[in-house]
Amino acid sequence: MKKLRIGFLSTAGIGRKNWKAIFHSGNAVVSAVASRDVEKSRKFIGDCQREFAFAETPRAFGSYDELLVSPDVDAVYVPLPTGLRKDLVVRAALNSKHILCEKPCAASAAELEEMLAACQKHSVQFLDGVMFMHNPRLKKIREALNDGKSLGQLQRLSSLFSFYLGEDFFRSNIRADSALEPAGCLGDLGWYSIRFFLWTLNWQLPHTVTAKILAQSASGAPTEFSAELFFDGGVSAEFYCSFLTARQQIVAVGGRNGWLRMPDFVHPRNGYEPAFELNGTEVRVASDVKCPPGADPAGFGHATAQDTRMWRNFANQIFSGQINDDWTMWARQTQKALDACLAAGRTGAPVKI
Repeated sequence: MKKLRIGFLSTAGIGRKNWKAIFHSGNAVVSAVASRDVEKSRKFIGDCQREFAFAETPRAFGSYDELLVSPDVDAVYVPLPTGLRKDLVVRAALNSKHILCEKPCAASAAELEEMLAACQKHSVQFLDGVMFMHNPRLKKIREALNDGKSLGQLQRLSSLFSFYLGEDFFRSNIRADSALEPAGCLGDLGWYSIRFFLWTLNWQLPHTVTAKILAQSASGAPTEFSAELFFDGGVSAEFYCSFLTARQQIVAVGGRNGWLRMPDFVHPRNGYEPAFELNGTEVRVASDVKCPPGADPAGFGHATAQDTRMWRNFANQIFSGQINDDWTMWARQTQKALDACLAAGRTGAPVKI
């Protein structure tokens, strides 16, 4: 079976989770890893291979450019900080490498347009790494949204995504560094809430947003953020994201007939049988694969997990020979809404889109 050869641009910790997902995808392999230190690449490969070993050990590179020109790489995974992504994505496209990029995709919508233009020019696929978009749970939720009965006319959406990892986080983690992650918690966490809102509303952008930066790091990256989004038809949405509040990942959708709620919308508590609440009843998405005895049902990277599905879908799309323009649209719409929220938070004034 043909397998997509993935090159990792950096040895970031999130890559370990994606390595496992690629291993279980069935149609992709990690073929190379690059960092600015080849020994660091070798160590990362060795650590990952010990747990999930590909038949052929991936190559270690001591520069990103070496990986980008490698004939052994079909596509790249870009988990580097947001502030560094644009040039690497453009260079990857120039070298005909397909791209799966972590979120937020870019420091601004203008940067993202440069990235997407390069991808279009060189006929390469772009996808952002929002794993829940590949969860079969969304199909069941869409059925409830569209049946005209379960929720009826939508009125209000709300979301909360937060975690607190202690004060060392603000001294050592790049997500609190405005030069590397200018949107801070809004980019890291708010991206998911915005994405779910836009998906729910069939990719309609809000016409106006208001927002407030409730707290920020010493360098100016938002660390606690809230926003209101106003859509045509009287629909409104609000979200809160924070590096200062204990871990929560909640979303709710309210309509005139009923409501829908998920307390685990970003990463399901049970990746084998993800669920949601619909008007007080739990709806489960059945799976042919059951959680093995002793395994963590919320674990990453097993064969039916949403992160594994994301990589499987990415590889299948590339093997189809067709570019999925919807994936590009998802990223573009989310980035536009995020930019408006950040601008509203910075200025304290409503922003119209």
